[in-house]
Amino acid sequence: MREWWRDAVIYQIYPRSFQDSTGDGVGDLNGITQRLEHIASLGVDCIWLSPIFTSPQADMGYDVSNYTDIDPIFGTLDDFDRMLARAHELGLKVITDQVLSHTSDQHPWFIESRKDRTNPKADWYVWADPKPDGSPPTNWHSHFGGPAWEFEAVRGQYYLHNFLSQQPDLNFHNPDVVDAILDTAKFWLDRGLDGFRLDTVNYYFHDKHLRSNPAAKGGRQVMATDLYGMQDNIHNKNQLENLAFLEQLRALCDQYDGIMMVGEVGDMGQRSIDLMAEYTKGSSRLHMAYSFAMLGPDFNPKHFRGCIEGFQKGAPDGQPEWSFSNHDVPRHVTRWAEHAVSDESIAKLACAMLMSFEGTIGIYQGEELGQLETVMKFEELTDLQAIRYWPGVKGRDGCRTPMVWDHKADNAGFTAGTPWLPVKAPQVAHSVDLQEAQNDSVLHFYRQTIGFRKSHPCMTRGKTAWIDLPDPMLAFTRSTADQHLTCVFNLSKAPQTLTVTGTATLTGPQHATLADSTLTLPGNGFAFLGHSATLKLTA
Repeated sequence: MREWWRDAVIYQIYPRSFQDSTGDGVGDLNGITQRLEHIASLGVDCIWLSPIFTSPQADMGYDVSNYTDIDPIFGTLDDFDRMLARAHELGLKVITDQVLSHTSDQHPWFIESRKDRTNPKADWYVWADPKPDGSPPTNWHSHFGGPAWEFEAVRGQYYLHNFLSQQPDLNFHNPDVVDAILDTAKFWLDRGLDGFRLDTVNYYFHDKHLRSNPAAKGGRQVMATDLYGMQDNIHNKNQLENLAFLEQLRALCDQYDGIMMVGEVGDMGQRSIDLMAEYTKGSSRLHMAYSFAMLGPDFNPKHFRGCIEGFQKGAPDGQPEWSFSNHDVPRHVTRWAEHAVSDESIAKLACAMLMSFEGTIGIYQGEELGQLETVMKFEELTDLQAIRYWPGVKGRDGCRTPMVWDHKADNAGFTAGTPWLPVKAPQVAHSVDLQEAQNDSVLHFYRQTIGFRKSHPCMTRGKTAWIDLPDPMLAFTRSTADQHLTCVFNLSKAPQTLTVTGTATLTGPQHATLADSTLTLPGNGFAFLGHSATLKLTA
């Protein structure tokens, strides 16, 4: 029996910004329950919730202080159970973000660990003595700027934090830590959860010998917090022990029916693709992985082909998840604006491309509206990384502003109170109600294209055969034994024409014309061609 997640489209919810049901300006679980029908109407299969667990919110929930309870700003465990039950009624699976590599510094485990060097949890975090000159144990950098070590005067030692200093890293070399983490996962599986999105999945283990990293090969241009990129980060992440832990977590999940684990690989470039392949190889590690490979500025055929082809070669039995936007990067409509004829045209082109890729597909709330990145003022920021390094770093608040539901309502229907991040006019212009009323809107296009993907087995199960065309054209065929579709995309603002040899018809969503043997794609155009086993495209 084919696993549900292999053909799935997963919808990411950023709970703080989806729907507020209490008027406090922050989205919550009951608000999500209220809006689940909108998500189900898209034709997606699963929702992924960014962190909802008890947290001081220094990093908006990615600093967990209790793994087995809901933060009061989001509601209660009972609210979670009602949301889960309603999602299941609508045919939606539910997975949650599990932030396992680190906790909050307010977690009871860390509060005990930092007391002294002999308490029962003294070795639950990564502690190390200063060097003789008082400097940190290694040269490792934090992702959020500065050293990855914070000095704790009570213990007279440094602790490791790959992210904020309020996010100390757990010591996975301690088997008691591994057991405790597995227990928290079991808690949610017993509650009926359908799986996990594993944050920073390649950061669980550090080099036990605390060796410093070498400089990055070829050097890196340093911009604001990119000190991290000046090193070849071989000792602070990507350790072989990660795989052994994932096998333990997979064994736990396999005790339940239909559970899926998708891991976020925190790396860039080809290394990201290689890790995705390594972490999903076989049937004892992750079910699938996704990376930041398609979440950057690159928008060209070579890049997209390289990501997919690289994964196919590295893990022919693995499963990727591809996304263009999430809560950590600028929204792709804004990110790729220089290649766009219009905001709407790039939004539709991106949707058509993404839904044609081989693998599982992820979309981020508001993406189905063609939502833009919000331009933030300094005084509006909440992201500590941006506040520290402004204006060199714009931060992540711009992609996290609230969903817009009703253009006539206060705060576009998100909250009756003051929203935690502003709701601005450029975002309100993309509201759900306006797009519902427009037959050719981005919202209707997402529904149509997701439906097209699901109604064609070759799009969910077919293999990919690449077609060599000059830049800016991306083209490939998705095929099963008895179904073939050729997918063609113009990744530029200039019109392009191709010659079609063989019998083909335009089908499904399209922004192109086919006359005789000439396929014409306007700027940001795309086409799906139905045909027999043989078809040839030439520039």
